[in-house]
Amino acid sequence: MILLSGETTVEERVRGLNDGADDFVVKPFAFAELLARGNRPSRDVAVFEDLEVNRVTHEVRRGSRAIELSPKEYALLEYLLRNLGHPVCRSKIIEEVWQMEADRLTNVVDVYINYLRRKIDAGCERALIRTIRGVGYQIGGNQVPG
Repeated sequence: MILLSGETTVEERVRGLNDGADDFVVKPFAFAELLARGNRPSRDVAVFEDLEVNRVTHEVRRGSRAIELSPKEYALLEYLLRNLGHPVCRSKIIEEVWQMEADRLTNVVDVYINYLRRKIDAGCERALIRTIRGVGYQIGGNQVPG
């Protein structure tokens, strides 16, 4: 994600980058520069606790264990990580990961979350994927013990 803004202080730009932006462009800017910045790959490896996801090779590891994921499982995990610390609802997951209309009744998200949990959290003391009742699913953020 690239943030675009007018007059900003260094502190505001640093806060934007620390909050997850891949880049920060101050207006006015040259459109060619914006395109060049947008064509750069985002961080190659996403890391949360002991989970590592390589966005280039699609390799996933939890600690020293390699995890094999199907393309759809990988897409779901990557989407959850892009929203690290924020719950995402089933309808948004269906739209973004499956590119389907959210009004279609389906339990595909629940099924794939279950697949991911079995692969990501298996044999680990602490589960990373959480259900947020009445909302959806989340990785990161305020962890509730138990």
